[in-house]
Amino acid sequence: MPVLKKIVVQDFRNIALQELVFSPNINCISGNNGEGKTNLIDAIYYLSMTKSAFGSSDRFNFRYGTGAFTIAGSYLMPGGLESRFSISVSSDGEKKVKRDDKPCKRISEHIGVLPIVLVSPSDISMVSDSGEERRKFVNAVLSQMDRTYLDNVQQYNRYLLQRNRLLKGGEPDEVLMDTFDARLSALAAPIAASRRELAESLAPVVQAYYTELSGGREEVGIEYRTDADRGPLDAQLRACRERDRALKYTSVGVQRDDFLFTMNGYPIRKCGSQGQQKSFLVSLKFAQYEIMRESYGFAPILLLDDLFDKLDMNRVSNLLSMVAGSDFGQIFLTDSNKVRLARIVDALTEDRSYFETEDGVFTRVEE
Repeated sequence: MPVLKKIVVQDFRNIALQELVFSPNINCISGNNGEGKTNLIDAIYYLSMTKSAFGSSDRFNFRYGTGAFTIAGSYLMPGGLESRFSISVSSDGEKKVKRDDKPCKRISEHIGVLPIVLVSPSDISMVSDSGEERRKFVNAVLSQMDRTYLDNVQQYNRYLLQRNRLLKGGEPDEVLMDTFDARLSALAAPIAASRRELAESLAPVVQAYYTELSGGREEVGIEYRTDADRGPLDAQLRACRERDRALKYTSVGVQRDDFLFTMNGYPIRKCGSQGQQKSFLVSLKFAQYEIMRESYGFAPILLLDDLFDKLDMNRVSNLLSMVAGSDFGQIFLTDSNKVRLARIVDALTEDRSYFETEDGVFTRVEE
């Protein structure tokens, strides 16, 4: 499994320049709110996914007064070889991804090389916000495990963008519209099939984690909803063409897919308490961890940002005990209370590292 041995972060968020060496097992990062714990977690996530977990635009990632940032990490890879990965981003939008100083021809080639799972307080947006947040989650999972899926989604989005431009440009050429409709339809079918398979795979694992975490008897589930269930997409696009002309955008397709999170058959957003929703989301992310571990044959890196915001101390302890078994992967855990953090982690393993942060500066705590 890839293990992050060392990271160098320069001018990312509030981190001016930091070089940190990590434990291959559990790494604990403590500090007050706003000091930089989550920024370090996001830097590690960025090295895997080539984007921030918390914002769509890189302009929010530059340290104040700077015009570029760089994140580099040395990883021990499966097979025992060590590789260095780096990502540099400049204010003009140029992004470079390198492995052992060799540039990636396409940034998408890097996705899935360093599998990762993040659990954070911002996950609540998957319950409270629109379907876009849930699609982002599903895309992040599948894109790491299935390169074909990632290619299909990227190509679908390119055709969708071109079709929407035609719709906004006045009277679109009918032959060209037919061409885009056919290409979108051909890509929509495998995208929908992959999403349905993931939802079906996640559901029982989410239920198992939820039962373990909550101790309750509620039945939780995931229902996949897609226009693909209504027949070939090209036929639907032709039928909606007049409406799309009026709207000036494409109104059907897998870009509208949604995933309904349920409790006892009802939307959890409406019937679940805040505690039940948090337990469901943590269960969902740990189900992702489980499925990715099975797919890769090894555990992905697990980032647990402020997990005590979601669960009490006993449940966090139980959860970590569940994942810290024979297939133990590398874990990064943040909390504002270093004593609470140490009490849980010290009971799990002696191979751990502690860091404290203040204003973007991280100090390793010697034991």
